[in-house]
Amino acid sequence: MQEPFDRPGRTRWRRFAALMVPAAAVAGAIVFGMANGAIAASFAVSGQTFKVSATELRGEGFVQYGGLAEEADGKIHPVAVSGIRKAELDNLCQSVKVPGADVVLTIRAGGGGKPARASGLMIDMDSLEGDAEFKNINIGQDASTLDAGPKGAVGARGSFGQQADTVTIKNLRQVARSTHAGTFTLTGLRLKVNLGAAAKECF
Repeated sequence: MQEPFDRPGRTRWRRFAALMVPAAAVAGAIVFGMANGAIAASFAVSGQTFKVSATELRGEGFVQYGGLAEEADGKIHPVAVSGIRKAELDNLCQSVKVPGADVVLTIRAGGGGKPARASGLMIDMDSLEGDAEFKNINIGQDASTLDAGPKGAVGARGSFGQQADTVTIKNLRQVARSTHAGTFTLTGLRLKVNLGAAAKECF
């Protein structure tokens, strides 16, 4: 990368979520437990999802585990939490649609060979699609012992986790509930409110 996400026995799982990992080495769904209602995001989420796409994401220090995103009124959403210590994104697009109206806000950046860059990137997501490659990946690691990602990016003890030295995802398509980054550099930022027939999301 250039420098610049009740089993047999006595254990009872309170919450479940499903995580799809789009890699040749990891096919299908991974079901993991959510212990004791651990909250993923460090802030109250809006309750509205948004879409993110990129032609390619390149990351160093990748972790993934289950979490819960909470709205201000206490409503809970099970999510897959992805953490990336350093990330670059080519042709980044983020969109959010106003409910019940033909209005879409889009943010674009990272084009023309000048990728958007993030450090300490944390994402609470509902879904993820793309063609992914992981280097030196551990699958099924106790989420409380993850140490490859951003500082503090760990899940509940005894719950499912995975981590890799690097991750590359081409044709990224993601539906998320929150994103947090220590730094986020949006090269060539373009923000636009799109109305009517032009109110199209990233995908």
